[in-house]
Amino acid sequence: MKKSALLGLVAALFMGQSAMAQSAQEISYVEDPAQGYIFNSFSNNWFISAEGGINYYFTRNNSERDFMDRFSPNAGIWVGKWFSPIVGLRIGGNFTQVKGLGKNGGVGPYGEFEGYTKYRRNEFGLMGDAMLNLTNWWCGYRPGRVYNGILYGGAGYNWVYVPEFKENGERDGWGRGGYDNLTAHVGLINNFALSNHVSLYLDVRGVLLTDDYQVVHPRKKHIDLQAYVGLTYNFNKTTWNAPVVPVIPEIPNCDAVEARLQAANGRVADLERQLRDCLNRPAETKVVEEGPLCTVYYTIGSSRLSRVDHKVLGAVAEVIKSNPDTKYTVCGWADNYTGTDQINERLRHARANGVEKVLLRNGVNPSQLDVTINNGNLNDQGEKFVSLDRAVTIKANK
Repeated sequence: MKKSALLGLVAALFMGQSAMAQSAQEISYVEDPAQGYIFNSFSNNWFISAEGGINYYFTRNNSERDFMDRFSPNAGIWVGKWFSPIVGLRIGGNFTQVKGLGKNGGVGPYGEFEGYTKYRRNEFGLMGDAMLNLTNWWCGYRPGRVYNGILYGGAGYNWVYVPEFKENGERDGWGRGGYDNLTAHVGLINNFALSNHVSLYLDVRGVLLTDDYQVVHPRKKHIDLQAYVGLTYNFNKTTWNAPVVPVIPEIPNCDAVEARLQAANGRVADLERQLRDCLNRPAETKVVEEGPLCTVYYTIGSSRLSRVDHKVLGAVAEVIKSNPDTKYTVCGWADNYTGTDQINERLRHARANGVEKVLLRNGVNPSQLDVTINNGNLNDQGEKFVSLDRAVTIKANK
């Protein structure tokens, strides 16, 4: 094989392996939340929530009331939107009933209790909140997550309604009274997803309210602790799209490939060396021994020449006569696999002498002939080829 062809074969082998490796490592494209999120269209991630619960109003004298008489109802409804997996806004209406005790009367009195005036008022408010999804913020956004903790805070405006009484002291419903309140609140929503669109939540909220039960004193602010159980319905698309990024397969360790390349380079260098040695090696001169001029074959135990043999020997005689300066050896052979040594020796002489007579009869000078026998086998290929050993050879002497 030529050197250029050999190097071309090795190069093609490595190029094929490189192409196969490149095709096996195709680049794919996936959404990667670590790269941020694409904000969905404005029509997505809207929700509406309805809630109801109880509250406890913290004032100086409320601890004098019976424990179960400290609680009062509250409820709310909200509409909101998430602008990202972390940030959202909502607005809503809220109802809160406040119960308290006062020593100097108050807004919304409806009875006496151990020297205190019991008062109660209903506050209807309009509120707005900013929301922060702590779970998505701290743990990363994950579609299908069951629990999310949502911190929120906001402010509102409450319209106050108090009990009204007739002149005879009978209750006559509710009417406007007292001062309307500016409120502030903060809370934590524990949200549990029931499906992609419906979730149940527990909301714990602290609200700062203005209390004006002290008619002759300035207004004071007190804390109302509230707890709600609510249900949320999410409209349209509720998940978020992450940016699509290319994913390149991990680059494999190239040590094995480098080792194979070095081994291939070593084999190429060895082949180049062998090629140089082969090209620089002198051509061997093989001496081929010239075969006999003629070989006459016999059947087993026979020394008789056929008519064909006579014609062949006639042609051989003409060759010998045309080379008068060359002597020829006529050698008789017999196989050593059949017969006895005496019989085989007699056959050898008989065969050689018979050929000599035909040559002399055809005009060959006796001085050109050297008649002899050989006790070995002519071809010595084994018993299967003994027919090749029963012959007479005519060979020019060199």
